[in-house]
Amino acid sequence: MKVTVERAELLKSLGHVHRVVERRNTIPILANVLIRGDRSKLELKATDLDLEVVETIAADVAPGGSTTVPAHMLYEIVRKLPEGAQIVLEGSGDRAVLTIRAGRSRFTLQTLPDSDFPDLAAGDMTHKFTLAAADLKRLIEKTQFAISTEETRYYLNGIYLHIAASGNTAMLRAVATDGHRLAQVELPLPAGAEGMPGIIVPRKTVGEVQRLIEDADAEVAVELSQGKIRFAIGAVTLTSKLIDGTFPDYARVIPLGNDKELVVDKAEFEAAVDRVSTVSSERGRAVKLSLSAGRLVLSVTNPDSGSATEELEIEYDADPLDIGFNSRYLLDIAGQLEGEAAVLKLADPGSPTLIQDRGGASALYVLMPMRV
Repeated sequence: MKVTVERAELLKSLGHVHRVVERRNTIPILANVLIRGDRSKLELKATDLDLEVVETIAADVAPGGSTTVPAHMLYEIVRKLPEGAQIVLEGSGDRAVLTIRAGRSRFTLQTLPDSDFPDLAAGDMTHKFTLAAADLKRLIEKTQFAISTEETRYYLNGIYLHIAASGNTAMLRAVATDGHRLAQVELPLPAGAEGMPGIIVPRKTVGEVQRLIEDADAEVAVELSQGKIRFAIGAVTLTSKLIDGTFPDYARVIPLGNDKELVVDKAEFEAAVDRVSTVSSERGRAVKLSLSAGRLVLSVTNPDSGSATEELEIEYDADPLDIGFNSRYLLDIAGQLEGEAAVLKLADPGSPTLIQDRGGASALYVLMPMRV
């Protein structure tokens, strides 16, 4: 096998595929990237057995062939080669090595046979639809922060993608929760998604898809079945197993009868929460919101370091209320709001609070209070 390829092209492609490869592997072949040269194309493929990324780039190939080399090492070599370099990858069948040449640099890497490289068989994909890259990115960005990292509750370790009704309209809805906060965002159901099963897309897959979306104007082809999902973004195809579990009935957590409405300038609120939380303890992180007519007092008391208060003008005309939240969670949600005004719908100090943009119904957030 002999392949000549532009450094910029190879680096970009390796940047996409090498991230899937885990740093520590008990199975040696999983630390490698599969390189396959054929005519005028070079295919790169990496997997961790749950997730597989394949990308094809233009290259000068003569003769063709395939091999596997350590993914992270190859990426680092290409990254450190000078810009504009032409890279020649040369593998000989009789010796288990791949030679990498560029200018005066020469590297020789140990290889493993490509026949040992696992294939993530996708099987039959039952549903297929396309999404604007910007829409998919928004679905991910608005919910990703609320994905649980608790391995025991594995069914919460991803984004739940499913069909939901909003009035008489069918919507594609993404939901994530870690038990403390919940994020929900939806968009009109794309053509072809009708009848799709509710699926849980794993956290790692979600992160990789988000990073692969480099052009917001592009289209993303999505194919899915009961056990797998595939995203085709330009020259990159990502296939992933889905989480085999049942997502909880999240609708029960979303409060419907919260009658106390607080409207506050989002930027002011975010900055004030950030300032007063400076004195909070790493463990506690609690910030207290004291509401009265037209006035909000944010306060933090840390027995070890001191206290902080800040007052904001707000729109609020219900009964006075004191409620506490985890300041980091509050900042995470505030950071997702797109409008100038944030609306908090509250009930009492022990019940979940609903947070939305003013007049924005496509995204909503639920936050559980803390004792303060």
